[in-house]
Amino acid sequence: MTLTDISDLIKQRRAVFPKFYTPGKPIDKVVIEQLLENANWAPTHKRTEPWRFKVFHSDESRQKLSEYLSEFYKKNTPADLFSEEKMKAAGANPLRAGAVIAIVLHPDPAANLPEFEEIASVAMAVQNMWLSCAAMGLGSFWASPKAALEANDFLQLEAGERCLGFFYLAWHEMPADVPGQRGNVADKTVWM
Repeated sequence: MTLTDISDLIKQRRAVFPKFYTPGKPIDKVVIEQLLENANWAPTHKRTEPWRFKVFHSDESRQKLSEYLSEFYKKNTPADLFSEEKMKAAGANPLRAGAVIAIVLHPDPAANLPEFEEIASVAMAVQNMWLSCAAMGLGSFWASPKAALEANDFLQLEAGERCLGFFYLAWHEMPADVPGQRGNVADKTVWM
């Protein structure tokens, strides 16, 4: 693999949302295990490896996640803003996805590192998964709605852990020629 290959893969990575997912097309467990293995090789200061993952892969587990998201919307939306349609939509994404991975921060119990370093390591683990998905043709995106950020009880997290979002993935039908959009890096760089 060349630097050009890596650069091209990085530039081709896209957030692929559920409207493009191919429902009913399962993702093999082996594929998800490879994504998680790639995530596990993210940089980690002092080798704390602060990432943990809760995988919703089976129909039953994705149904439970769907119900949690719908119920969260129902409980946490003021009556004057409540919409039955939005409640159903809140639970629809896990059912369209082939899998959903809860992204969990498991900080070093000794607290030897600033939290931002631990969060950065988790984000790099997610980027490893995201690039792996792009290389395999899997669509994916990282969502961090309030329902995810407050899912500690639902996810049965340990003391000190917290959910940083849900990583959705599925086979998809999004056009391959969707252009990326980034400003010029020169406008964001000062050479010292």
